[in-house]
This record gives sequence, C-alpha cells and structure tokens, in this order.
Amino acid sequence: MGRIGRAITLAGAFLLFVFALTPGPQAFETGQQMPGPQGSEEGAWRLQLWLIPLPGERLLMHAAVLRPPGPGPFPLAVINHGSSQSSFLRGQFTPSLYEHVSRWFLERGYAVVLPIRGGHGATGGPYFEDQGRCENPDYEKAGAATADSIQAAIDYLVAQPFVRKSGVIVVGQSAGGWGALALASRNPPMVRAVVNFSGGRGGRADGRPDTNCAPDRLVAAAGEFGRSARIPTLWLYAENDSFFGPALSKRMAEAFQGTGGRADYRLLPPLGADGHTFIENADAVGVWVPLVDGFLTAHR
Repeated sequence: MGRIGRAITLAGAFLLFVFALTPGPQAFETGQQMPGPQGSEEGAWRLQLWLIPLPGERLLMHAAVLRPPGPGPFPLAVINHGSSQSSFLRGQFTPSLYEHVSRWFLERGYAVVLPIRGGHGATGGPYFEDQGRCENPDYEKAGAATADSIQAAIDYLVAQPFVRKSGVIVVGQSAGGWGALALASRNPPMVRAVVNFSGGRGGRADGRPDTNCAPDRLVAAAGEFGRSARIPTLWLYAENDSFFGPALSKRMAEAFQGTGGRADYRLLPPLGADGHTFIENADAVGVWVPLVDGFLTAHR
C-alpha cells in the first residue's frame, strides 16, 4: 500500500474527527471553537480536520486538509463536492476524500483541501446555494453561493505559511464543478486553472435520470459565467452521465465559450454504472489523468 493508500485508510478517522468535533451552527458565535486546525495530523499525507470561517457568516466549514511531507510552501488544490436540493440528503452528507484526485495532486507536491460547504453534513447551518424550485431555478445565484464558499477556503488556506499565495487549482464535481465555473467568472488572481468534473445544477428532475430542471436556464447561466471568465477551465463529462448528458454538457460548454470563456471541453466514453460519478471510479483514472496533466501543463 502506497502513501496515499495509507492516508485514505484514514477516511474513517476523518469522519470521527468531523463528528466528534462538530460544534453546531452557533458554536462559532459563542466561542466554543475557533477556526484553524483541529487535532493532530494523521498518516503519511498528514490528514487533519480544519475549521474554515465564511466571511460575514457565523458558521465554520469543516474541511479535510492533506499535505506532502516537508514545510512547504506547497501549491494548493481545492476539491469541491456535489450537492442536493434534498435537505434530508444534505443532512446525511458524508465527506469524501476523492481518493484518486487527491492522490494525483499530493504526489505532485500540492496541499489539498476538501471543504464541506454550508448546509451539508457536519458543517450544517444554512444552505446558501439553494437553486429554487425545479420549474424556476436560479442557477447563477446557486453557483455564486458555491463560489463564495470555495473562495473562503482559498483565502483561508493561502494565508497559512505552508501554502503558496498563487497557482491555486480549483477542482469540483457536480454542483462543486458548477461553483468552480462560477468562481472562474470572478478571475481571482491566486487561481491558475479550474477543472470541472461533471459540473452542473438541476440534474434529475423529480429524481428521474436523464431529466433536467430547466436545462435552457442552465445553458444560459453557463453563458453568463463565460462572459467574464478568463481563467482556463477544463470540462470533463462522461457519455453515460445521467445528470448532464452529452448534448446538455456540450451546450453548456459552447455557451461558456461563446461569451468569451476559456473552456476545453472533453466528452469521455461511458465510465462505470453512471458516468456522473466517474471522479471516484478507479477504472476512470487512466482516462482523465492524461487530460488533466496536459491541461495544467499547458496553463502553467
């Protein structure tokens, strides 16, 4: 078992950290816990729970932080999870270390942070990125709220002595990918590139696969993000994505490009039972790694 394998076996320990140290949404306000690292580093990849403040909010995001050996400073990769309109599913949310993506960045000398955004799992609190009802969603607003949380994680981590102040890579899956695209529209100077795995909102209207909530609005919102985005973005989707199928993902990328955004769109072959989650599929690693490697090399 390699170093990352040993680190990922600590996923259960991370869950224990998260739930044992969960302060509840009012704890920051009452001073029960403070932002920053909680407990000790664990394992070869120095897995540690951190609490990250959201500016203007009395809420601390739980986050896993992993980093290579040594003092750094390391470049930073921020990996962002998906979401659900179901409050029950968000309450049951358990954090993923996104083993394969985390491994790839850690082995290339990056520190990795995986924040749990507001309204999800151990972080709890308000669900800032609510898109609204299926027939009348506000995808721009939802993406902007996700981007706020991603930016908060970046700002807090780059202020730490073991993290470089520039060259941040933002990675997101599903709603996390959509939020990463929204962040790209703001062109934060410390961010070098965005990698979007299966990004979007409004997939599975009424829980039905291959059915979307107001897909034309999603395409239009992608165009709005592209209007101001100048950060390079890589879009990775699988043919068998039951949330954002090939026709829709291509329309989103074309809308983003059509208003000036920099999008490298790649449609991958069918991956696993549902290509929407190929980011966590071991068999898909050999497919996406060359694309991510080539993209980041081209945009150093």
